[in-house]
Amino acid sequence: MVSLIHTLRHHTDEVSCCAFSPALLATCSGDKTLRLYDAADFSELPFSPLTGHGYGVHCCCFSSCGRHLLSCSTDGCIMVWSPETGEVAAELQHPGRSPLRVCALAPDSSLLLAGACDGTVALWDFTSKSLLRCSAVSEASVVACCFSPCGQMFVTGCTHGDLKIWDVDVSLLHREKDAHDLGVTCCSFAPQFKVDGCCVEFRLASCGQDSQLKIWIVSQREGAAYVMTLLHALTAQSAPVLSCAYSSDGDLVVSGSVDKSVAIYDANLGTLLHTLKQHDRYVTAVAVSPTSPWIATGSMDRSVNVWRIGDGDGITAAAESKQTVCQGKKLPGHSRLLPPDWSEEDVQSWLSEEGLEELVSIFKANNIDGPELIQLNKETAAEMGIESVGLRGRLLRKVDALKAEHSGSGAPDEFLCPITRELMKDPVIAADGYSYERESIESWIRGKNKTSPMTNLLLQTTLLTPNRSLKMAITRWKSSQ
Repeated sequence: MVSLIHTLRHHTDEVSCCAFSPALLATCSGDKTLRLYDAADFSELPFSPLTGHGYGVHCCCFSSCGRHLLSCSTDGCIMVWSPETGEVAAELQHPGRSPLRVCALAPDSSLLLAGACDGTVALWDFTSKSLLRCSAVSEASVVACCFSPCGQMFVTGCTHGDLKIWDVDVSLLHREKDAHDLGVTCCSFAPQFKVDGCCVEFRLASCGQDSQLKIWIVSQREGAAYVMTLLHALTAQSAPVLSCAYSSDGDLVVSGSVDKSVAIYDANLGTLLHTLKQHDRYVTAVAVSPTSPWIATGSMDRSVNVWRIGDGDGITAAAESKQTVCQGKKLPGHSRLLPPDWSEEDVQSWLSEEGLEELVSIFKANNIDGPELIQLNKETAAEMGIESVGLRGRLLRKVDALKAEHSGSGAPDEFLCPITRELMKDPVIAADGYSYERESIESWIRGKNKTSPMTNLLLQTTLLTPNRSLKMAITRWKSSQ
């Protein structure tokens, strides 16, 4: 049994990754931020969101101990954060300043790996934060990587579709050509591995643009080469599969797809156990808690859904009591609607989620629904009998944030700059044929990135041409809102 227990709607652009530590949930987005939540009740931490990246954040991950949070971005930087304070502990730059698509920490936190759009991986000593090597591993963008549970090797996946196994000196151990037709999107090792005499065996999940989730046996006999054997090719999802993750016991594997669904499989038998359909757009991220029965799924619809799987025998008593509170918000009808469409009950549920429970009775007595909520101002709040100036201020700030969150939700994707994912003001056409915000693409080129942000191919010229027709279309769209 799987039940939806919470929907988080704090990001203002598509969610690109989710990650659990034993105590926290981290999410990141094209809006350039990371957000941190308590994994017991999924309340956002006081210092969240975390800001510092110049462009969209593609990936985030915790160290095994949960004391370090990492993120990587189109800006070519990896940031190391303290999950306890939200402060930046270190900032690492890709040597070629290439946009970074994925990052991973070794299980013992000794090594940090990042995959880049120029086909390289950069490997750092995590303790000293010193760069060990930056090596070309593909002719295409590296979009997936993960360490084996023993930490002695890692796997990379690229947009050409190959999976490659490397040792920590970045020497190639095995290449699985065309593992996924049209490109790999994600890969994940099962946490356990098996040693039988002189043979070691791992399980690896990978997914791709071919709409398949594949489970591989990666094995090596002493003195022999590594071998990858396909165990299961899982096809329950009808469109490209963008993300995958194992449960902490290795028994389940979860995947998210362009078809807006989340699939949960028995990783050993390869059988489909559950299909979850609550997102309105592509499911771009999945994560499984290492200690509690939680699954987090992120989407291009800007939301993160948190699911409870099974009976939760492993959950602590404290988390169980907090979960009871959380289940009181289990069916948030408002989360799937725009504020103008909210009922009175939806507004009251929103107040509770935002920590304004003391206002629920006042709003109920005044029959405030969605249209009334978004028209709320200082005068009407006072007329409703909200006497505390501080409480009125908190309420109005929450309402302003709510309106800001939804104001751009209908913007056509072609009106957003591919680099910043923000509405363009001065769109220009680059040599790759794509349109960008002038300031963003000029900054990109000044940063010694002479390749296209979209294709990773060399820009034949840095000449930029104003896209006047697109600018007029954006102006017309804004005036209609």
